[in-house]
Amino acid sequence: MNQVIFVAGGAGFVGANLVPRLLDEGAVVVVADNFCRGLRQALPAHERLHVIDVDLADRTATARAFEQSAALGRLHEVWHLAANSDIPAGVEDSDVDFKDTFRTTFELLRAMRAHGVKHFHFASSSAVYGDLGSQPLHEGLGPLLPISNYGAMKLASEAQASAAAESFLSRVNLFRFPNVVGVPATHGVILDFINKLARTPDNLDVLGDGTQQKAYLHVSDLVKAMLMVRNRRTDHKVELVNIGPTDEGITVRRIAEMVVARVAPAAALSFGQGNKGWVGDVPKFTYLTDKMQAYGWQPSLSSVGAVERAIDEIARQQGY
Repeated sequence: MNQVIFVAGGAGFVGANLVPRLLDEGAVVVVADNFCRGLRQALPAHERLHVIDVDLADRTATARAFEQSAALGRLHEVWHLAANSDIPAGVEDSDVDFKDTFRTTFELLRAMRAHGVKHFHFASSSAVYGDLGSQPLHEGLGPLLPISNYGAMKLASEAQASAAAESFLSRVNLFRFPNVVGVPATHGVILDFINKLARTPDNLDVLGDGTQQKAYLHVSDLVKAMLMVRNRRTDHKVELVNIGPTDEGITVRRIAEMVVARVAPAAALSFGQGNKGWVGDVPKFTYLTDKMQAYGWQPSLSSVGAVERAIDEIARQQGY
């Protein structure tokens, strides 16, 4: 019987990079996406790939998607990559994150229990830590006090998955990663800057004063890390890992300068006030990945290298 892998939000940025790797393993892959940001054209044409247009926050629709998937073979695992990725939108309307980030988790786990699916892999975020200033962020920190609805619903999703592991799941992987860059870009600071320059090629407006400093990971390194954890033998039902670069990150000012140099060298930079780009923004953090390094994983690119590569990739994607 065919092994079926269900990828929620699989047409999004991370999913489009993960799905080809799963297909290489020989499995049947079902991508379930509502295409609010996902791109059908980002997915490969493959006889073992099946795409379902579905709102995974809807219980009936999710149940139907699982039934369709179960008809293709034995449902083995679920990758949950679906979420609202627009943090400011979630600040303005908390229903956005409740529905697209948490409710999707709740309904996926409910459907998994009904179909006896035992393996759950969740794309979480550094946003669950909140704003801890210069304190290094590691997996043992607590209490966790996120400052955005996005981070709050990611943390609630982690808790829901942990509870499910106690009652019916045999393996839960919780991946906390920082800013991930690359293509096909659907959002993020690099795409935002390039789109702004397309509208005003002589000037780039930057949210905040540019001192915001964060870690950036290229999506190719992220996918390798997630698959390593998923394939690793362990006695732990719940595995929680930070995935990110080993450096202290790069400032928004430097990213803006690099984008301008690549896309519109004559453009001037205009900065805002304060060290936050929006409500819920964590202006600076240091991300520790000692656990992943102990497992033998190292990113191939630093934050600067990841941003540099992603700027060129996204610029080409946008026709530059």
